[in-house]
Amino acid sequence: MSSQNIEGSSNPEQLRRFMKSLLNDVRALESMINDGMVESGVRRIGAEQEVFLVDRFWRPSPSALQVLEKLDHPDYTTELAQFNLEFNLDPIEFGDDCLGQLERGISDHLARLQKAAHECGVNVVLSGILPTLRKSDLELENMTPRPRYFALNNALKRLRGGAFELRLAGTDELIIKHDSVLLEACNTSCQMHFQVGPEEFARLYNIAQVVVSPVLAAAVNSPMLFGQRLWQETRIALFQQAIDTRSPGHHIQERSARVSFGNDWVRGSALDIFRDDIARFRVVMAVEIDEDPFDAIREGRAPKLTALQLHNSTVYRWNRPCYGVCNGKPHLRIENRTLPSGPTVIDEVANAAFWFGLMSGIAERYDDITEVIDFDTAKANFLAASRLGLDAQLTWLDGKKMPVQDLIRENLLPVAEAGLRSRNIVQDDIDRFLGVIERRAATGQSGAHWLLASHLGLKNQGTPAERCAALVAATFVRQQEGIPVHEWTPARIEEAGGWQRNYQRVEQYMTTDLFTVHEDEVVDLVANLMDWRHIRHVPVEDDQHRLVGLVSYRSLLRMLAHDVPHGKDDPVSVASIMQRRPITVAPETPTMEAINLMRANKVACLPVIKDDRLVGIVTEHDFMTMAADLVESFLTTES
Repeated sequence: MSSQNIEGSSNPEQLRRFMKSLLNDVRALESMINDGMVESGVRRIGAEQEVFLVDRFWRPSPSALQVLEKLDHPDYTTELAQFNLEFNLDPIEFGDDCLGQLERGISDHLARLQKAAHECGVNVVLSGILPTLRKSDLELENMTPRPRYFALNNALKRLRGGAFELRLAGTDELIIKHDSVLLEACNTSCQMHFQVGPEEFARLYNIAQVVVSPVLAAAVNSPMLFGQRLWQETRIALFQQAIDTRSPGHHIQERSARVSFGNDWVRGSALDIFRDDIARFRVVMAVEIDEDPFDAIREGRAPKLTALQLHNSTVYRWNRPCYGVCNGKPHLRIENRTLPSGPTVIDEVANAAFWFGLMSGIAERYDDITEVIDFDTAKANFLAASRLGLDAQLTWLDGKKMPVQDLIRENLLPVAEAGLRSRNIVQDDIDRFLGVIERRAATGQSGAHWLLASHLGLKNQGTPAERCAALVAATFVRQQEGIPVHEWTPARIEEAGGWQRNYQRVEQYMTTDLFTVHEDEVVDLVANLMDWRHIRHVPVEDDQHRLVGLVSYRSLLRMLAHDVPHGKDDPVSVASIMQRRPITVAPETPTMEAINLMRANKVACLPVIKDDRLVGIVTEHDFMTMAADLVESFLTTES
């Protein structure tokens, strides 16, 4: 939906009008299907490409509106955050050189976008989740200033009844709260569309539910968020939790998430899904409808079904049914929303070829896929693929569980090739794109594997932010080369750009692995922490994890010398020696401002505070490291 004249649905009268239009659209679609008005016997494919905009420091750049103004092209549009953009390709007939057309279409659009972005001083990166993203990037000031997005945010917050919560565990663990829907903006995807006839919709949709798991396992590209190593395709869990309107108090009443794999097979038609979503999910956005679909039908026009499309755009099934109009004819299509953006265009088209081929190949072999696999098994496969990628084991149609790498190479690639051949796809394109999937499965190097292996290889080099910047810089360079990800060499710390690019703000180098104490604890604990962890400053937090003080090495020395009289065995509280109301900074504070603050106040460290919570600390040692890098860089340049 491109309309921006959308408001939240808090007005009861507006809500009732919109719901009436929504129900009318469903009745109209039912009438169109029954009367044979919805296009059948034609197969088309399409794509929507989402991207990140990054600055010269490889950080998200909220430059979307400037880039769009430079582009001035209808194929490009805004996304929720100003550091994201999307472009859409025209539908392509599924056959002949359609895969080549798809690759050229994405590449040409990217080249045009990159040119405009470069003129605005930014770059374009394909990444499911950008490694350099930080929570500070998700402030409302970075939301695209369009009524639609603020309406969505306000409506989801109202339904949620509180902050959005994220709990994810992989190699690391991430637990955060956020006050807006902008967590969703951490995700970018390359969504693929597959047009189907209304009479075959249920059969092909169920096939899509089965084959999406091995395709996703091969395509994973988003293993990190905020520097934490989570699922191989973290987007899946992140997106579900980022816009979950269920509050913790709803555990007794069973309710569905707005982002889901689904609950069962489709037995009837696309109408079953649309009706189920209307029954389960409240309207979150409303718009005044100026078209009666039955008037359009009587006039021989394809109705827009605006209310149905708008509501459908706020229910995020991973395989989503879509209604649209192409060349004046209404149609249905299945939208695969699971595939991440990147790592390269050839990787994306390879993922698409694998999915399209399996959709066609499985359809030729099975009249009813639900007879050979249970829905819960298909759902479990999807979760396993999301968590583990090419390391997953999937239960396939014969009931046997096997490593997905073997399943892809031995069973699924031949099926996909047969499916593409049945549509008379150019054989060279079949070999080229499915060959990428075969080599990716053989080497085990997906986009997620490359990121994690590179991150591990950078261990103990630079700061955490510098390592993430190196990942994004290396991604950008290799994308420009157009080499599929299974051939990528590991990222190098030098690709981050050195100290000039990675010490601009406090959040880029602050220490986040903190050891804190409570003000009621004994000061001996502080002394031991300093000894054990080789640190000179220990923050003091209250029961709500708010910073209330700071204990320094010097304050301990003063206590031992004369400040706090006490007997040999008298316990001394932290509160008695801590510095109250210490000087603090925010994560986005520029480095020079932090240095000047430390000089002016004669302090050796600065706790870093965000939303009244301690998130990090910077010390004079950090600036000594920075100075060493600066001197080394200067001497290298001079020599």
